[in-house]
Amino acid sequence: MTNSIDLIIQNADILLPDGNLFLGDVLIKQGKIAQIASAIDSNNDVNTIIDATGLTLLPGVIDPQVHFREPGLEHKEDLFSASCACARGGVTSFLEMPNTKPLTSNQQALDDKLSRAAAKSLVNYGFFIGATGENLDQLNSAEPVCGIKIFMGSMHGPLLVSQQEKLEEIFANGTRLIAVHAEDQQRIEQRKKQYLDSCSGDVALHSIIQDEIAALNATKLAIQLSTKYQRRLHILHMSTGIEAQYLREHKQPWITAEVTPQHLLLSTDSYKTLGTLAQMNPPLRSSENQPVLWQALLDGVIDMIATDHAPHTLEEKAQIYPKSPSGMPGVETSLALMLTQASLGLCTIDQVAHWMSTNVAKAYSLKNKGLIAPEYDADLVLVDLKNHHLVLKEELKTKCGWSPFEGWNLTGWPIYTIVGGNLVYERGKLNEQVRGRPLSFG
Repeated sequence: MTNSIDLIIQNADILLPDGNLFLGDVLIKQGKIAQIASAIDSNNDVNTIIDATGLTLLPGVIDPQVHFREPGLEHKEDLFSASCACARGGVTSFLEMPNTKPLTSNQQALDDKLSRAAAKSLVNYGFFIGATGENLDQLNSAEPVCGIKIFMGSMHGPLLVSQQEKLEEIFANGTRLIAVHAEDQQRIEQRKKQYLDSCSGDVALHSIIQDEIAALNATKLAIQLSTKYQRRLHILHMSTGIEAQYLREHKQPWITAEVTPQHLLLSTDSYKTLGTLAQMNPPLRSSENQPVLWQALLDGVIDMIATDHAPHTLEEKAQIYPKSPSGMPGVETSLALMLTQASLGLCTIDQVAHWMSTNVAKAYSLKNKGLIAPEYDADLVLVDLKNHHLVLKEELKTKCGWSPFEGWNLTGWPIYTIVGGNLVYERGKLNEQVRGRPLSFG
């Protein structure tokens, strides 16, 4: 990484750990927050002074679920392009998934990703190791990883682990966090036979085939196994109200869960306007699920926000369902989407920061991240909460070049993004020389 600069942020509305906004200055030295005060002498030996008048300072977003496609699928996205999108979106750290080519299922593949990220990523990075059902030793020994990813459904090949005996073996051995994509593969296969024979290319069938019960079945099983073995569990991209209600009734202290902005803000109605651009796994749900997910998030039953950034090219997405791939980009828009909901009164700025940074840092044992406080890492974002700006295709940094939220008028867009004390994004311009650091867990 480039050597961090020393800087002062002046006249910002600073979100403090107690949830209050404090108008003042922040001194950053050697990549850390050194001081927070109502005024800091600008004669300090600093390289840069940022006038943040009218802007709000938040902890940088830590996105706990992304698919950045490198190695093997770089035509969709790569670690450089994805990290540029992160910087523009206020995401200062990410946790990336193992379904690349080759799969991240052993130490060699993990080392390769770490090397690639060190050379290319503008923001901080961490990686999951993927369970295959045959790599138990690697799951518990590979370092450094943020956790073990299990695809219980919606996957083909070695990363699909849907047999209960294999799941039981993984949960029973080790202490490392297990993150699950919770869909019942057997039910999905049955419903494919039921519906796809008469498929007319209607992408709305995706939410019928991979229905709410398929999600609930797998979430129930994961929670039951976690409870049986008291194994640290994280439920990825919860999409249904019935899952949220089950979690509310059965959540253990060692279980966490996340939801995506798209499951909070889009629904099966979105197929009418977006077509296959709205196709993802788990699928979008009917609108009555949204208030239940929102309430679970507000109550702390769901702990955090993740994007599940999973880009495909427009040409790939243009294929007729079911040949069209599932997934959509999200790191550039997630913070602005959620801060727009705060501006509408659905939540508070402090809650957004907890869901998108503080709680993620706690869940993944990321030391000195997720809060604005002395000695914490200077991973920060200055956002504009006074103006709105459209999601415009031509401004996107993601290689896929599209967003399901194109045309949405959002507030809370990042104006400055700071990674380890370095300005990586400033008023529309990226500093492509900055490099993030590998994250440490525990």
